[in-house]
Amino acid sequence: MGNTGIYVGLDIGTTSIKVIVAEYVKGQMNVIGVGSERSEGLSRGVVVDIDKAVAAIQKAVRQAEQKANIEIHKVTAGIPANLLEIAPCQGMIAVADESKEINDSDVKNVAAAALVRNLPPEREILTIIPDEFIVDGFDGIKDPRGMIGVRLEMHGIVLTAPKTVIHNMQKCIERAGLVLDELVVNPLSLGKLALTDGEQDFGTVLIDLGGGQSTAAVIHDHKLKYTYVDQEGGDYITKDISVVLNTSFDSAEKVKRDYGYADSLQASSEENFPIEVVGKDVPVKVNEKYLAEIIEARLTQIFEKMNQSLRKVGAFDLPGGIVMTGGVTALPGIVELASDIFDHNVKLFIPDAMGLRHPSFTQALSLISYTANLSEVELIVQSTLKGNYTAKATKKVIKTDSEQFRPANDQPTTQNEASEPKKERFASIKKFISNFFE
Repeated sequence: MGNTGIYVGLDIGTTSIKVIVAEYVKGQMNVIGVGSERSEGLSRGVVVDIDKAVAAIQKAVRQAEQKANIEIHKVTAGIPANLLEIAPCQGMIAVADESKEINDSDVKNVAAAALVRNLPPEREILTIIPDEFIVDGFDGIKDPRGMIGVRLEMHGIVLTAPKTVIHNMQKCIERAGLVLDELVVNPLSLGKLALTDGEQDFGTVLIDLGGGQSTAAVIHDHKLKYTYVDQEGGDYITKDISVVLNTSFDSAEKVKRDYGYADSLQASSEENFPIEVVGKDVPVKVNEKYLAEIIEARLTQIFEKMNQSLRKVGAFDLPGGIVMTGGVTALPGIVELASDIFDHNVKLFIPDAMGLRHPSFTQALSLISYTANLSEVELIVQSTLKGNYTAKATKKVIKTDSEQFRPANDQPTTQNEASEPKKERFASIKKFISNFFE
Protein backbone atom coordinates (compact mmCIF):
# COMPACT_ATOMS: atom_id res chain seq x y z
CA MET A 1 0.00 0.00 0.00
CA GLY A 2 1.38 3.39 -1.00
CA ASN A 3 2.33 5.99 1.60
CA THR A 4 -0.11 8.91 1.55
CA GLY A 5 1.24 12.10 0.02
CA ILE A 6 2.25 13.93 -3.17
CA TYR A 7 4.99 12.34 -5.27
CA VAL A 8 6.81 13.64 -8.34
CA GLY A 9 8.57 11.39 -10.84
CA LEU A 10 11.24 12.87 -13.12
CA ASP A 11 12.18 10.72 -16.11
CA ILE A 12 15.20 12.27 -17.85
CA GLY A 13 15.29 10.39 -21.13
CA THR A 14 17.32 10.85 -24.27
CA THR A 15 14.37 11.90 -26.44
CA SER A 16 12.03 13.45 -23.87
CA ILE A 17 11.87 14.57 -20.26
CA LYS A 18 8.68 13.67 -18.44
CA VAL A 19 7.43 14.92 -15.09
CA ILE A 20 4.44 13.27 -13.45
CA VAL A 21 2.78 14.51 -10.26
CA ALA A 22 0.61 12.00 -8.43
CA GLU A 23 -1.24 11.87 -5.13
CA TYR A 24 -1.33 8.64 -3.16
CA VAL A 25 -4.41 8.18 -0.98
CA LYS A 26 -5.07 4.82 0.69
CA GLY A 27 -2.90 2.99 -1.80
CA GLN A 28 -4.60 4.61 -4.81
CA MET A 29 -2.48 6.67 -7.21
CA ASN A 30 -4.18 9.69 -8.76
CA VAL A 31 -2.20 11.56 -11.42
CA ILE A 32 -2.83 15.30 -11.07
CA GLY A 33 -0.21 16.81 -13.38
CA VAL A 34 2.00 15.90 -16.33
CA GLY A 35 4.81 17.72 -18.11
CA SER A 36 6.70 16.59 -21.18
CA GLU A 37 9.50 18.35 -23.03
CA ARG A 38 11.88 17.27 -25.77
CA SER A 39 15.28 16.45 -24.28
CA GLU A 40 18.33 18.59 -24.79
CA GLY A 41 21.85 17.86 -23.61
CA LEU A 42 21.50 14.09 -23.33
CA SER A 43 23.05 11.28 -25.34
CA ARG A 44 22.30 7.58 -24.88
CA GLY A 45 20.65 8.21 -21.53
CA VAL A 46 23.58 10.19 -20.09
CA VAL A 47 23.83 13.96 -19.51
CA VAL A 48 26.44 15.50 -21.83
CA ASP A 49 25.41 19.19 -21.63
CA ILE A 50 24.21 20.26 -18.18
CA ASP A 51 22.93 23.72 -19.21
CA LYS A 52 20.70 22.36 -21.98
CA ALA A 53 19.45 19.53 -19.79
CA VAL A 54 18.59 21.95 -16.96
CA ALA A 55 16.56 24.17 -19.32
CA ALA A 56 14.57 21.20 -20.59
CA ILE A 57 13.90 19.93 -17.05
CA GLN A 58 12.65 23.36 -15.98
CA LYS A 59 10.23 23.54 -18.91
CA ALA A 60 8.80 20.09 -18.16
CA VAL A 61 8.48 20.93 -14.46
CA ARG A 62 6.64 24.19 -15.21
CA GLN A 63 4.14 22.30 -17.39
CA ALA A 64 3.46 19.82 -14.58
CA GLU A 65 3.15 22.61 -12.00
CA GLN A 66 0.56 24.45 -14.09
CA LYS A 67 -1.57 21.34 -14.60
CA ALA A 68 -1.29 20.18 -10.98
CA ASN A 69 -1.63 23.71 -9.59
CA ILE A 70 1.21 23.13 -7.11
CA GLU A 71 4.86 24.09 -6.74
CA ILE A 72 7.29 21.23 -7.24
CA HIS A 73 10.29 21.09 -4.91
CA LYS A 74 11.21 17.43 -4.41
CA VAL A 75 11.48 14.80 -7.13
CA THR A 76 12.30 11.13 -7.53
CA ALA A 77 14.57 10.71 -10.53
CA GLY A 78 15.54 7.66 -12.51
CA ILE A 79 19.06 6.80 -13.56
CA PRO A 80 19.89 4.48 -16.49
CA ALA A 81 21.54 1.12 -15.94
CA ASN A 82 24.68 2.14 -17.89
CA LEU A 83 27.64 0.28 -16.37
CA LEU A 84 25.52 -0.68 -13.37
CA GLU A 85 27.09 -3.25 -11.06
CA ILE A 86 25.17 -5.42 -8.60
CA ALA A 87 26.76 -7.12 -5.60
CA PRO A 88 25.60 -8.77 -2.36
CA CYS A 89 26.36 -6.99 0.90
CA GLN A 90 26.04 -7.75 4.60
CA GLY A 91 26.70 -6.02 7.88
CA MET A 92 26.61 -6.92 11.56
CA ILE A 93 26.49 -4.83 14.75
CA ALA A 94 25.88 -5.23 18.46
CA VAL A 95 22.57 -3.72 19.56
CA ALA A 96 23.42 -0.44 21.29
CA ASP A 97 20.36 0.08 23.51
CA GLU A 98 20.75 -1.18 27.10
CA SER A 99 17.30 -2.77 26.90
CA LYS A 100 18.49 -4.65 23.77
CA GLU A 101 15.42 -3.49 21.87
CA ILE A 102 16.25 -2.83 18.24
CA ASN A 103 15.33 0.68 17.05
CA ASP A 104 15.71 2.93 13.98
CA SER A 105 19.26 3.83 14.93
CA ASP A 106 20.32 0.19 15.01
CA VAL A 107 18.87 -0.35 11.53
CA LYS A 108 20.81 2.65 10.20
CA ASN A 109 24.00 1.42 11.87
CA VAL A 110 23.77 -2.09 10.44
CA ALA A 111 23.07 -0.61 6.99
CA ALA A 112 26.15 1.60 7.35
CA ALA A 113 28.17 -1.47 8.32
CA ALA A 114 26.97 -3.24 5.17
CA LEU A 115 28.17 -0.30 3.08
CA VAL A 116 31.75 -0.53 4.34
CA ARG A 117 33.49 -1.63 1.16
CA ASN A 118 36.29 -0.56 -1.10
CA LEU A 119 35.41 0.88 -4.49
CA PRO A 120 37.46 2.18 -7.41
CA PRO A 121 37.66 5.97 -7.53
CA GLU A 122 35.39 6.24 -10.60
CA ARG A 123 32.40 4.51 -8.95
CA GLU A 124 29.86 5.45 -6.29
CA ILE A 125 27.28 3.53 -4.32
CA LEU A 126 23.88 4.35 -5.76
CA THR A 127 21.53 2.50 -3.44
CA ILE A 128 21.33 -0.34 -0.94
CA ILE A 129 18.35 -2.69 -0.77
CA PRO A 130 17.78 -4.84 2.34
CA ASP A 131 16.83 -8.45 1.72
CA GLU A 132 16.54 -9.76 5.28
CA PHE A 133 17.60 -9.05 8.85
CA ILE A 134 18.96 -11.63 11.26
CA VAL A 135 18.52 -11.20 15.02
CA ASP A 136 20.69 -13.49 17.16
CA GLY A 137 20.72 -16.12 14.40
CA PHE A 138 17.00 -15.96 13.55
CA ASP A 139 16.77 -15.08 9.87
CA GLY A 140 14.05 -14.10 7.39
CA ILE A 141 13.08 -10.96 9.35
CA LYS A 142 11.85 -8.04 7.23
CA ASP A 143 11.62 -5.42 10.00
CA PRO A 144 13.58 -6.04 13.23
CA ARG A 145 12.49 -2.87 15.04
CA GLY A 146 10.94 -3.53 18.41
CA MET A 147 12.53 -6.96 18.71
CA ILE A 148 14.91 -7.91 21.52
CA GLY A 149 18.37 -9.04 20.53
CA VAL A 150 22.09 -8.74 21.10
CA ARG A 151 23.39 -9.10 17.55
CA LEU A 152 21.76 -7.61 14.44
CA GLU A 153 22.74 -8.57 10.88
CA MET A 154 21.50 -7.36 7.52
CA HIS A 155 21.83 -9.06 4.14
CA GLY A 156 21.01 -7.18 0.94
CA ILE A 157 22.35 -5.95 -2.37
CA VAL A 158 24.24 -2.80 -3.24
CA LEU A 159 24.13 -1.08 -6.62
CA THR A 160 27.03 1.03 -7.86
CA ALA A 161 27.32 3.27 -10.91
CA PRO A 162 29.93 5.57 -12.49
CA LYS A 163 30.45 8.82 -10.59
CA THR A 164 30.08 10.82 -13.79
CA VAL A 165 26.57 9.52 -14.46
CA ILE A 166 25.41 10.12 -10.87
CA HIS A 167 27.07 13.51 -10.46
CA ASN A 168 25.78 14.96 -13.73
CA MET A 169 22.25 13.78 -12.94
CA GLN A 170 22.37 15.34 -9.47
CA LYS A 171 23.88 18.56 -10.78
CA CYS A 172 21.12 18.97 -13.39
CA ILE A 173 18.38 18.47 -10.82
CA GLU A 174 19.97 20.87 -8.31
CA ARG A 175 20.53 23.60 -10.92
CA ALA A 176 16.91 23.22 -12.01
CA GLY A 177 15.97 24.37 -8.49
CA LEU A 178 14.81 20.95 -7.30
CA VAL A 179 15.68 18.70 -4.37
CA LEU A 180 16.53 15.09 -5.19
CA ASP A 181 14.41 12.95 -2.86
CA GLU A 182 15.36 9.55 -4.32
CA LEU A 183 17.64 8.43 -7.13
CA VAL A 184 16.36 5.10 -8.44
CA VAL A 185 17.85 2.70 -10.99
CA ASN A 186 15.34 2.61 -13.86
CA PRO A 187 15.00 -1.20 -14.23
CA LEU A 188 14.45 -1.51 -10.47
CA SER A 189 11.42 0.77 -10.42
CA LEU A 190 10.13 -0.55 -13.75
CA GLY A 191 10.10 -4.09 -12.41
CA LYS A 192 7.93 -3.10 -9.46
CA LEU A 193 5.32 -1.48 -11.73
CA ALA A 194 5.35 -3.55 -14.93
CA LEU A 195 5.64 -7.05 -13.42
CA THR A 196 3.13 -8.95 -11.32
CA ASP A 197 4.12 -10.35 -7.95
CA GLY A 198 4.48 -13.82 -9.48
CA GLU A 199 6.63 -12.56 -12.36
CA GLN A 200 8.97 -10.82 -9.92
CA ASP A 201 9.14 -13.93 -7.74
CA PHE A 202 9.65 -16.70 -10.30
CA GLY A 203 11.79 -14.65 -12.67
CA THR A 204 11.10 -12.51 -15.74
CA VAL A 205 13.05 -10.59 -18.37
CA LEU A 206 12.00 -6.93 -18.54
CA ILE A 207 12.90 -5.02 -21.72
CA ASP A 208 12.70 -1.23 -21.90
CA LEU A 209 12.99 0.15 -25.45
CA GLY A 210 13.63 3.87 -25.18
CA GLY A 211 14.67 6.51 -27.65
CA GLY A 212 18.31 6.65 -26.57
CA GLN A 213 19.02 3.07 -25.59
CA SER A 214 17.52 -0.37 -25.05
CA THR A 215 17.77 -2.08 -21.65
CA ALA A 216 17.10 -5.66 -20.61
CA ALA A 217 16.85 -6.57 -16.93
CA VAL A 218 16.41 -9.90 -15.17
CA ILE A 219 14.13 -9.75 -12.12
CA HIS A 220 14.10 -12.89 -9.96
CA ASP A 221 13.05 -13.47 -6.35
CA HIS A 222 11.91 -9.81 -6.30
CA LYS A 223 15.50 -8.69 -6.91
CA LEU A 224 17.35 -7.10 -9.81
CA LYS A 225 19.83 -9.79 -10.86
CA TYR A 226 21.28 -8.67 -14.18
CA THR A 227 21.15 -5.76 -16.61
CA TYR A 228 22.17 -5.35 -20.24
CA VAL A 229 22.26 -2.00 -22.04
CA ASP A 230 22.40 -1.53 -25.81
CA GLN A 231 23.20 2.00 -26.92
CA GLU A 232 20.82 1.68 -29.88
CA GLY A 233 17.23 2.77 -29.41
CA GLY A 234 14.37 4.52 -31.15
CA ASP A 235 16.59 7.37 -32.39
CA TYR A 236 18.63 4.86 -34.39
CA ILE A 237 15.47 3.68 -36.13
CA THR A 238 14.60 7.27 -37.01
CA LYS A 239 18.13 7.91 -38.33
CA ASP A 240 17.90 4.80 -40.50
CA ILE A 241 14.63 6.03 -42.00
CA SER A 242 16.15 9.46 -42.56
CA VAL A 243 19.21 8.02 -44.38
CA VAL A 244 17.40 5.43 -46.49
CA LEU A 245 14.52 7.71 -47.54
CA ASN A 246 16.72 10.83 -47.83
CA THR A 247 14.50 12.91 -45.55
CA SER A 248 14.99 15.08 -42.48
CA PHE A 249 15.14 13.60 -38.99
CA ASP A 250 11.87 15.29 -37.96
CA SER A 251 10.09 14.02 -41.06
CA ALA A 252 11.48 10.50 -40.45
CA GLU A 253 10.23 10.59 -36.85
CA LYS A 254 6.76 11.63 -38.00
CA VAL A 255 6.38 8.86 -40.58
CA LYS A 256 7.72 6.32 -38.06
CA ARG A 257 5.00 7.30 -35.59
CA ASP A 258 2.20 7.62 -38.15
CA TYR A 259 2.88 4.74 -40.55
CA GLY A 260 5.57 2.57 -38.96
CA TYR A 261 5.33 -1.18 -38.25
CA ALA A 262 7.90 -3.21 -36.35
CA ASP A 263 6.92 -6.38 -38.20
CA SER A 264 7.09 -6.08 -41.99
CA LEU A 265 4.76 -9.07 -42.37
CA GLN A 266 1.94 -6.92 -40.95
CA ALA A 267 2.56 -3.93 -43.22
CA SER A 268 0.83 -3.48 -46.57
CA SER A 269 2.67 -2.97 -49.85
CA GLU A 270 -0.50 -1.39 -51.27
CA GLU A 271 -0.74 1.45 -48.73
CA ASN A 272 1.36 4.49 -49.66
CA PHE A 273 2.07 7.75 -47.86
CA PRO A 274 3.82 10.98 -48.90
CA ILE A 275 7.19 11.99 -47.50
CA GLU A 276 9.29 15.09 -48.11
CA VAL A 277 12.61 14.17 -49.70
CA VAL A 278 15.68 16.40 -49.77
CA GLY A 279 16.24 17.74 -53.29
CA LYS A 280 12.66 17.10 -54.42
CA ASP A 281 10.06 19.82 -54.93
CA VAL A 282 7.10 17.53 -54.31
CA PRO A 283 6.65 14.73 -51.74
CA VAL A 284 7.54 11.18 -52.80
CA LYS A 285 5.20 8.22 -52.26
CA VAL A 286 6.54 5.41 -50.08
CA ASN A 287 4.67 2.21 -49.19
CA GLU A 288 4.21 0.97 -45.63
CA LYS A 289 6.00 -2.33 -46.23
CA TYR A 290 9.22 -0.65 -47.34
CA LEU A 291 9.17 1.58 -44.25
CA ALA A 292 8.49 -1.45 -42.06
CA GLU A 293 11.51 -3.27 -43.53
CA ILE A 294 13.74 -0.36 -42.51
CA ILE A 295 12.34 -0.39 -38.96
CA GLU A 296 12.46 -4.17 -38.67
CA ALA A 297 16.10 -4.29 -39.78
CA ARG A 298 17.25 -2.13 -36.85
CA LEU A 299 14.97 -3.81 -34.29
CA THR A 300 16.18 -7.22 -35.41
CA GLN A 301 19.76 -6.12 -34.83
CA ILE A 302 18.91 -4.81 -31.33
CA PHE A 303 16.95 -7.94 -30.36
CA GLU A 304 19.56 -10.38 -31.65
CA LYS A 305 22.35 -8.78 -29.61
CA MET A 306 20.10 -8.70 -26.56
CA ASN A 307 19.14 -12.33 -27.12
CA GLN A 308 22.76 -13.46 -27.12
CA SER A 309 23.52 -11.62 -23.87
CA LEU A 310 20.44 -12.95 -22.06
CA ARG A 311 21.04 -16.54 -23.13
CA LYS A 312 24.61 -16.40 -21.82
CA VAL A 313 23.27 -15.90 -18.28
CA GLY A 314 20.45 -18.42 -18.62
CA ALA A 315 17.75 -15.75 -18.35
CA PHE A 316 15.28 -17.67 -20.50
CA ASP A 317 15.32 -20.61 -18.09
CA LEU A 318 13.07 -18.49 -15.87
CA PRO A 319 9.33 -19.13 -16.33
CA GLY A 320 8.11 -15.52 -16.43
CA GLY A 321 8.86 -14.91 -20.10
CA ILE A 322 9.51 -11.42 -21.45
CA VAL A 323 7.69 -8.18 -20.66
CA MET A 324 8.38 -5.15 -22.87
CA THR A 325 7.68 -1.47 -22.37
CA GLY A 326 9.09 1.91 -23.42
CA GLY A 327 8.19 4.34 -26.19
CA VAL A 328 9.44 2.17 -29.08
CA THR A 329 7.05 -0.63 -28.11
CA ALA A 330 4.18 1.53 -29.37
CA LEU A 331 5.09 0.34 -32.88
CA PRO A 332 2.51 -2.21 -34.12
CA GLY A 333 3.85 -5.73 -34.54
CA ILE A 334 6.73 -5.39 -32.09
CA VAL A 335 5.48 -8.22 -29.87
CA GLU A 336 5.31 -10.61 -32.84
CA LEU A 337 8.81 -9.64 -34.02
CA ALA A 338 10.28 -10.06 -30.51
CA SER A 339 8.54 -13.44 -30.08
CA ASP A 340 10.11 -14.67 -33.33
CA ILE A 341 13.63 -13.55 -32.43
CA PHE A 342 13.66 -14.52 -28.74
CA ASP A 343 11.63 -17.67 -29.40
CA HIS A 344 9.91 -16.98 -26.10
CA ASN A 345 6.60 -15.70 -24.79
CA VAL A 346 6.45 -11.87 -25.00
CA LYS A 347 3.84 -9.46 -23.69
CA LEU A 348 3.54 -5.69 -23.69
CA PHE A 349 3.02 -3.51 -20.62
CA ILE A 350 1.07 -0.27 -21.02
CA PRO A 351 0.17 1.93 -18.01
CA ASP A 352 -3.53 2.12 -17.21
CA ALA A 353 -3.46 5.61 -15.65
CA MET A 354 -5.99 7.95 -17.26
CA GLY A 355 -4.36 10.06 -19.97
CA LEU A 356 -1.06 8.17 -19.71
CA ARG A 357 -1.96 4.97 -21.54
CA HIS A 358 1.19 4.91 -23.62
CA PRO A 359 4.34 2.86 -22.92
CA SER A 360 6.53 5.98 -23.03
CA PHE A 361 5.07 7.03 -19.64
CA THR A 362 5.89 3.75 -17.89
CA GLN A 363 9.25 4.87 -16.52
CA ALA A 364 8.04 8.13 -14.97
CA LEU A 365 5.04 6.40 -13.40
CA SER A 366 7.23 3.62 -12.02
CA LEU A 367 9.41 6.14 -10.17
CA ILE A 368 6.37 7.46 -8.30
CA SER A 369 5.04 4.00 -7.54
CA TYR A 370 8.42 2.75 -6.34
CA THR A 371 8.98 5.64 -3.92
CA ALA A 372 5.43 5.65 -2.59
CA ASN A 373 5.56 1.94 -1.79
CA LEU A 374 8.89 1.86 0.04
CA SER A 375 8.46 0.44 3.54
CA GLU A 376 9.60 2.32 6.64
CA VAL A 377 12.59 0.05 7.16
CA GLU A 378 13.65 0.44 3.50
CA LEU A 379 13.48 4.22 3.88
CA ILE A 380 15.63 4.02 7.02
CA VAL A 381 18.22 1.87 5.26
CA GLN A 382 18.36 4.15 2.23
CA SER A 383 18.63 7.24 4.43
CA THR A 384 22.24 6.23 5.09
CA LEU A 385 22.94 7.39 1.54
CA LYS A 386 20.49 10.26 1.17
CA GLY A 387 22.19 13.51 0.26
CA ASN A 388 25.52 11.73 -0.02
CA TYR A 389 25.74 9.16 -2.79
CA THR A 390 29.42 8.62 -2.05
CA ALA A 391 31.71 5.97 -0.62
CA LYS A 392 35.41 5.75 0.16
CA ALA A 393 37.24 4.31 -2.79
CA THR A 394 40.43 2.29 -3.02
CA LYS A 395 40.02 -0.93 -4.93
CA LYS A 396 37.26 -2.78 -6.74
CA VAL A 397 35.35 -5.54 -4.99
CA ILE A 398 32.12 -5.54 -6.98
CA LYS A 399 31.57 -8.78 -8.90
CA THR A 400 29.31 -8.97 -11.94
CA ASP A 401 30.19 -12.37 -13.35
CA SER A 402 27.12 -13.89 -14.94
CA GLU A 403 27.77 -17.04 -12.88
CA GLN A 404 26.42 -15.09 -9.87
CA PHE A 405 23.03 -15.19 -11.52
CA ARG A 406 23.11 -18.68 -13.02
CA PRO A 407 22.25 -21.53 -10.60
CA ALA A 408 25.25 -23.67 -9.65
CA ASN A 409 23.99 -26.73 -11.55
CA ASP A 410 22.87 -24.79 -14.59
CA GLN A 411 24.70 -24.89 -17.89
CA PRO A 412 24.73 -22.05 -20.41
CA THR A 413 21.95 -22.55 -22.90
CA THR A 414 22.25 -22.27 -26.64
CA GLN A 415 19.72 -20.58 -28.87
CA ASN A 416 17.21 -22.97 -30.43
CA GLU A 417 17.51 -23.31 -34.16
CA ALA A 418 15.04 -21.11 -35.93
CA SER A 419 12.46 -22.61 -38.25
CA GLU A 420 13.08 -22.41 -42.00
CA PRO A 421 10.62 -19.51 -42.53
CA LYS A 422 12.37 -17.55 -39.76
CA LYS A 423 15.78 -18.28 -41.28
CA GLU A 424 14.64 -17.02 -44.67
CA ARG A 425 13.05 -13.97 -43.13
CA PHE A 426 16.11 -12.98 -41.07
CA ALA A 427 18.41 -13.69 -44.02
CA SER A 428 16.49 -11.13 -46.06
CA ILE A 429 16.61 -8.63 -43.20
CA LYS A 430 20.39 -9.05 -42.83
CA LYS A 431 20.77 -8.54 -46.58
CA PHE A 432 18.71 -5.35 -46.19
CA ILE A 433 21.02 -4.15 -43.41
CA SER A 434 24.13 -4.83 -45.47
CA ASN A 435 22.72 -2.88 -48.43
CA PHE A 436 21.92 0.28 -46.50
CA PHE A 437 23.85 0.43 -43.22
CA GLU A 438 27.21 -1.23 -43.79
